[in-house]
Amino acid sequence: MAGGASISGVHEVEVELLEPERLWALIGDERAVRFKAAAASARELLGDRQVLNINSTAAGGGVAEMLETLLAYARGIGIDARWLVIRGTPPFFEVTKRIHNHLYGARGDGGRLGRAQRSIYERTMRDNADDVVALVRPGDLVILHDPQPAGLAPAIKEAGGVLVWRCHVGVDAPNSWTEEGWSFLREYLEVMDAYVFTRRAFAPPWMDEERLWVIPPSIDPFSSKNREMSSTEVHDALAHVGLIAGEPSGPVTYTRRDGSFTRIEAYADILQTGPPAPSDSPVVVQVSRWDRMKDMAGVIRGFVEHVDGTEGAHLVLAGPAVTGVTDDPEGGEVLDECMQIWHEIPHEIRARVHLACLPMQDPEENATIVNALQRHAAVVVQKSLAEGFGLTVVEAMWKGRPVVGGRVGGITDQIIDGADGLLVDPHDLAAFGAAVRRVLEDPALGAALGARARTRVHEAFLGDRHLEQWGTLFAELGSRP
Repeated sequence: MAGGASISGVHEVEVELLEPERLWALIGDERAVRFKAAAASARELLGDRQVLNINSTAAGGGVAEMLETLLAYARGIGIDARWLVIRGTPPFFEVTKRIHNHLYGARGDGGRLGRAQRSIYERTMRDNADDVVALVRPGDLVILHDPQPAGLAPAIKEAGGVLVWRCHVGVDAPNSWTEEGWSFLREYLEVMDAYVFTRRAFAPPWMDEERLWVIPPSIDPFSSKNREMSSTEVHDALAHVGLIAGEPSGPVTYTRRDGSFTRIEAYADILQTGPPAPSDSPVVVQVSRWDRMKDMAGVIRGFVEHVDGTEGAHLVLAGPAVTGVTDDPEGGEVLDECMQIWHEIPHEIRARVHLACLPMQDPEENATIVNALQRHAAVVVQKSLAEGFGLTVVEAMWKGRPVVGGRVGGITDQIIDGADGLLVDPHDLAAFGAAVRRVLEDPALGAALGARARTRVHEAFLGDRHLEQWGTLFAELGSRP
């Protein structure tokens, strides 16, 4: 994902080419035939049109991860897929984070979305528009991801682009905050040719039903985040970065997407009392951005108050180094809040709670560390208060791990409660703790949940289904004059 060209204010991310044939052995002949037919139809109707994807960051979070994989596969089937990242100022990202929180039904920082904020937002759109429009040819498909680039829509429309807005966030029960967020965005969104949501419930009522599409995300089973790892590889990676006790058995290497091998050089920045978790102790893990909607503070409290001591378990709460996620100004604040809670925990319990900032200099290195951490976990949790989808859930399920998730948003589309994971009211810390204890105390239950979880991901959340749905949308849009 590193590299690419700089186009003044806009950065183009280099997209590699991945052959979709590597999925065939996983998905079987029937799914492969269906996928190839959809790909051929989309390719024929698109012709030489580009598919430009525009967002606000090339690293950190699920959107960037999905784009990296989906666009590579799209190029592999002959579609000219490109990825642009807009530039923004801290005040711009403060405004878009406020919109983000509002679309989740949350107050966020409580600031306004008035004329001053619209002025900041539109100034950034003007600063990026010329560079983007210079790359748009009449008939090109342009996919704008989330609120940050939505304001580019009028300029792209005037240049002849066919517009899709992909919204990765949302909440099932609208409130006054969501209304304010949609009110801010509506004038930019009404010109879109299509809207894509993870869930139908996330779309506001004023959106044209005929332009509305529901396409849940997926994972790439061959990416650094999800590829198979041996128990030795898992141990060595975590021991090297400092997330579990012990020493690596030798040089710690991993396989990059291009097939080359390289060493893990970086270390995690860990807040802990005493040594890391023993390698044979069960570990409860949440990996997510330092975002209030992920409720990492609630995970700490739920573990300390309702789990601590169960089977000698430790909690590892891991997120990206906050300097590595450029479009999230609240990351440092949330991390500081978690650190403050950690300092208030009684000393004997604090030794079993570990806060980790994972290195972000190399996205594939980061993904390998996350892969190892999820595979090592006895329980993976995602106690979000609101969630557009939550890729960490399906990632952990693919690895056969039992997951305890908040009964919100896209998490409920991934986990069938009691069958392939456990769902809880994320506001009920006692229920959260009880679910985690249930898995820790019954390894057979955890193994059964994990096995069924992997099967569910295989059936519903691999890239062929995801790409096939996008191919159907591309074919429809590409058939228009």
